[in-house]
Amino acid sequence: MRTTSLLLTGLLIVGCKNPGAEVAPAKVEAAPGTKAEAAPSGEPDDGRAGSLAINPSNSKIEFVGAKVTASHDGGFTDFSGRVELGEPVEASVIELTIQTNSLFADKEKLTKHLKSPDFFDVTKFPTATFRSTEIKKDGEGHTISGDLTLHGVTKRISFPATVTVTESEVNANAEFSINRQDFGIAYAGMKDDLIRDLVVIKLSLELPRKS
Repeated sequence: MRTTSLLLTGLLIVGCKNPGAEVAPAKVEAAPGTKAEAAPSGEPDDGRAGSLAINPSNSKIEFVGAKVTASHDGGFTDFSGRVELGEPVEASVIELTIQTNSLFADKEKLTKHLKSPDFFDVTKFPTATFRSTEIKKDGEGHTISGDLTLHGVTKRISFPATVTVTESEVNANAEFSINRQDFGIAYAGMKDDLIRDLVVIKLSLELPRKS
């Protein structure tokens, strides 16, 4: 009976995929000495024709985390920022601030744990920020680079994205993984069900342009 139980457990563990290993990893480097600045409130700057607001009404910021035996979906409901649209689009700048306390996961207990000092520590680190430093054409898509400050740690990351511009809107989508250890989020989990280091980040922006 014991042998059968161990065998079934082993099959369960082996059978669970690692979502972070199935998407492109972000390139992570040391950021310059200056800390990334927080993005503005998300209201468009009327003095800039190319300033487009980012907020939950037109965008999504989601993630997928996993342990050995299961994966969990989550995201954020409170964030703001803007895209300073350039011509060409590669001359654009993206700024974003996430309120980490708006984090949610697919289980209420997990949501509370992710907000704790074991993970995001939202009381100590109430925001996460991103500011792009470069957007370049890369084959059929783009590579976006910028400074990400998460859990009090700033790193320069580069990730694949698709960016399209029409007369009516700007669309940007990205799906990539980051290693939580790079940002000092090191909680290991249970010895028999360790938490995976790679976390999938999903970004979806559908920004209406000013008429």
